[in-house]
Amino acid sequence: MVGERHLLYKLLSQFVAFSFMISFAAYGAEEKAAWQIEWEKTVAAAKKEGQVNIYMWGPTNEEAVLNAAGFPKAFPEIKIFGVPGMSGQVEKRILAERRAGRFLADLVITGANSNYNTLYRAKVLDPVKTALILPEVVDESKWWGGKHRYVDPEGRYIFVALGTANSGGFSYNTNLVKNPKEFSSYWDFLRPKWKGKITMQDVRGNPGRARASLTFFYHHPEVGPDFIRRLVAEMDVALFKDERLGTDWLATGRFPICFACDARPAKQQGLPVDDFGPMKEGQGLSPQGGTLTLVNKAPHPNAARVFINWFLSREGQTIYQSAGVAKPGESSSNSLREDVPKDVVIPDRRRLKGVSYLPLDRWDVLDMDPIYKVINEGLSRAERR
Repeated sequence: MVGERHLLYKLLSQFVAFSFMISFAAYGAEEKAAWQIEWEKTVAAAKKEGQVNIYMWGPTNEEAVLNAAGFPKAFPEIKIFGVPGMSGQVEKRILAERRAGRFLADLVITGANSNYNTLYRAKVLDPVKTALILPEVVDESKWWGGKHRYVDPEGRYIFVALGTANSGGFSYNTNLVKNPKEFSSYWDFLRPKWKGKITMQDVRGNPGRARASLTFFYHHPEVGPDFIRRLVAEMDVALFKDERLGTDWLATGRFPICFACDARPAKQQGLPVDDFGPMKEGQGLSPQGGTLTLVNKAPHPNAARVFINWFLSREGQTIYQSAGVAKPGESSSNSLREDVPKDVVIPDRRRLKGVSYLPLDRWDVLDMDPIYKVINEGLSRAERR
């Protein structure tokens, strides 16, 4: 009798354990099926729509999106139609089309400033965040800092795909600056020995390549507006409008240091110029033209969501990162996705361990007017001296 009860107890225990395992497995399958069902439904609807219209900053984004083999291979039924243009012009075109009652754009891939100040402020965006479906895309641990980055204060509408290290903007003539390591802080550029020996692009109204550096200086707690003010007020900087002129002055030795020169092409030509490395205050991380938005009232909403998930996947970001090519095998763009190989990224554009980075993709650092004001204050002070 005791043996029978023991056997019955053992069988019941095994049954309960087995039932628990079945229930747990069913629960896991149900959870897995949830995103799969949503994805399959979205893809099926996208194939019926047949295309996705992407407005983008060109030519880099155009090259990455239109000529990428990955998306057409995975989704041959969905055709990509690209509308390239300069950042800012793309957004204005979309608003003009909408005023005319033409809702043509599905997605926009351009710079953070124009996406935020034009499309976001005009309230013509749907959240990118709600369009993320694939587990490898939803998983924020794959991205720098362990999270997705958005420009907008809600953290929903303007997804940041790129985070490229900014060199700091200062370049030097290698024949005249014998020991670049004596510059360990940005404040070292204000030492009296370099007074009258720095040339700088007049960035007011057209910041160009200086935008990221100036934004970094202005908002960094250890640098700040006073650094910019003193640079232009105390160092007798020589201003130039055309960056080619500044690079020529640097390469020929007229000035040993330049701010906002394009030194890389000159260096590749064998001229005696180079960029300073990271200073102790760190560097900025620039989103460049790598912010993604989903336009509301889109004509192909499902195809747009399929493209978003492909674009933010490891495959999509690998292709997109490699599109910012300076020359074959070298890219000036750096995806914020950390599992994308970085060997193609130019060394001074890579994120390095031990370097502090200040992201320049937040909505509250995009306004250049306060920076122009500081530059004007510095120049006025210099004229009075």
